[in-house]
Amino acid sequence: MKIDFNNMLEKNVGKHGLTEEQINKMSEKIPMVHRNMNEKKASMAWRSLPYNQKEIVADMKAQAQRINADFENFVVLGIGGSALGSKALFTGTKHLKYNEIPREKRGGVRFYVVDNVDPDGINALLDVIDVKKTCFHVITKSGNTVETMSQFMIVLAKLKEELGDNYKDNIVITTDKENGIMKKISNQYGFKTYTVPDGVGGRFSVLCPVGLLSAAVLNIDIDALLGGAAAMDEACTRENLWENPAYMYALLYCAAMESGVNISVMMPYADGLLNMAEWYAQLWAESLGKHYSNDGSEVYTGQTPVRALGVTDQHSQVQLYTEGPFDKIIAFVDVEEFNTQLKIPMVPIDVMDAAYLQGQTLGKLIASEMRATEYAVTKSGKMNMRITLSRMDAYNIGAMFFLLEMATAAAGELLEINAFDQPGVEEGKIATFALMGREGYEKKAEELNQASDKDDQFIYNV
Repeated sequence: MKIDFNNMLEKNVGKHGLTEEQINKMSEKIPMVHRNMNEKKASMAWRSLPYNQKEIVADMKAQAQRINADFENFVVLGIGGSALGSKALFTGTKHLKYNEIPREKRGGVRFYVVDNVDPDGINALLDVIDVKKTCFHVITKSGNTVETMSQFMIVLAKLKEELGDNYKDNIVITTDKENGIMKKISNQYGFKTYTVPDGVGGRFSVLCPVGLLSAAVLNIDIDALLGGAAAMDEACTRENLWENPAYMYALLYCAAMESGVNISVMMPYADGLLNMAEWYAQLWAESLGKHYSNDGSEVYTGQTPVRALGVTDQHSQVQLYTEGPFDKIIAFVDVEEFNTQLKIPMVPIDVMDAAYLQGQTLGKLIASEMRATEYAVTKSGKMNMRITLSRMDAYNIGAMFFLLEMATAAAGELLEINAFDQPGVEEGKIATFALMGREGYEKKAEELNQASDKDDQFIYNV
């Protein structure tokens, strides 16, 4: 992997880039960041995941063999970090029309992720799968995730209807090792269960059973996935800023935030990496969007993540990126070698001004489009950077997961906030419990009812 930060600098993009003085000033915090990252490592259990899961991985591989032998479909039930990582793994490493190709080419079950409670979406899935021939992976660490519990209850009722009491093998659970509703259900009914390790929050959980069971079922090389993460870990634990890509990523983005750059765009030039950008959006937003600093001061910090897809969004968003405000960093992500090559053929008609394309490859075209957009954005004075993967495979995907996780944790230290909680999300969860009539939340329900009065003058019924 190559990470190029040159176009974050004033000398390359002009007055809206970062100056040497800004970088030097921010770099004074790096010894503190490095010390804190070391001191807090034990509480960041996700940092040990590339090294401490040998037995669990072996068990998941065996479980995946059972699932692929006994079922036609594998469905992940989850939301947020319980789903986004699996989606990024799926599209980042597998055939982009995976579910539509014959089973002998897939090498296993069809794969789906349910990460919402849209009734039309869930019914659409139930219309195309046979629940009797489907294994469901239910993921919720707390067991209190209302969306996942609702999904689970719907699926359980369907399985009971179709299979009677013989549905145990159709469900695998990943949850807390001791606490929560789902752990109690698992203990009572004997479902196959995996654990989310203590100290591994949802958005940092892709490299534990939350994402690795999906990887095993999809026949993704888990050893290579964790190997890529371990290699990136080695690079991202170096003390020297100029040898540590995660520290440099965090420093440049935090310095940009101080200058009012409050939007982080990730723009991969590969369809399969769009879900990686979706995963990153949660990681960056939920970790760094905080009201309070560690000392209790009000800071309202954070940077809004945006996902874009090259070249698709050159025709929708790039006009804004080039000529709009100087409030964004664009991270281009490209791939040196795609898994397939497709040549533009000579055609039996006169294509006139498009003749220059004949005989060239789409790989060259997409690389040229990215380079051209990078040039246009740089010329317009907008900060940007580039992450280049040699290939889209398990090793590189694992490395990218870990790079972005380490950069996020380091950014939290630079901003002096807690990057691992999500109090804003918790407030919404509590409000949902109250609105759905959960016992014990009556006071919150009353508060919500009082807050619901609105001025009819500003409501239009068309």
